[in-house]
Amino acid sequence: MLQPHSCSAPTQSSITIPKQTFTPKFIPLRRSSSISTFSFTLQPFSIRCRHPQFFEPKPFPSSPQAQRSTPPALAPASVGALPPRVYAGHSIYKGKAALTVNPRPPEFQSTESGAFKISREGYVLLQFAPEAGMRRYDWNKKQVFSLSMTEMGALISLGAKESLEFFHDPFQGKSDEGKVRKVLRVEPLMDGSGHLFNLSVQNTLENIDEKIFIPITKAELAVLSSLFNFIMPYLLGWHIFGNSIKPNISGRANNSNPKYGGDYEWNR
Repeated sequence: MLQPHSCSAPTQSSITIPKQTFTPKFIPLRRSSSISTFSFTLQPFSIRCRHPQFFEPKPFPSSPQAQRSTPPALAPASVGALPPRVYAGHSIYKGKAALTVNPRPPEFQSTESGAFKISREGYVLLQFAPEAGMRRYDWNKKQVFSLSMTEMGALISLGAKESLEFFHDPFQGKSDEGKVRKVLRVEPLMDGSGHLFNLSVQNTLENIDEKIFIPITKAELAVLSSLFNFIMPYLLGWHIFGNSIKPNISGRANNSNPKYGGDYEWNR
């Protein structure tokens, strides 16, 4: 008697064969013997079939944007398992303007060896919005300024009586160079309570000449410095590099080999 059998798979369809009775006949070799018959019954069983062409995860498209995204080895196996997109930021509201701080992730590109490298470092985006009434701000007229690693470091190390000035030209090295000028000045307040962030934007392409300023207290600047300190390794992609590190057992076992420069130097 046949026992029920099934082959399971993550994605499948099933076919059920109903119960049937067969009566085969066997004819012996000797002519003098009589013909004997017997019957047996097949129990119902099911067959489950996979359809990988419909449900197997497919690779991401090989577009330039996909090549600059997170390395596939670190990405989820299927689109359905992708983590939700997370937006993080910090806002400061004052009487004349509001300031939001948002991190932007780095971009990666693949190499011929199959590894990935940073094609563009991440940055922190500052968005300045002027007031539009009592506790209201006009985000349609906002002006943006991107902080690089070095500029964040300059703000982190800014002294209580020190000032800074950053100049950006989005079209530097292009045909429209000089037509858009952005200057961010950070100057100490007269009463010593903090610094004044003053953003000046001159855009001849869109006929814009605007200045937005917002006072930042010592405590608020300390919060910004803490955020910059935390996010900078992630903007450089160091967290992804850390996750890709695997223990080098052969290197540990052969510390005397000069090709393992770091271990060999420390163990002399």
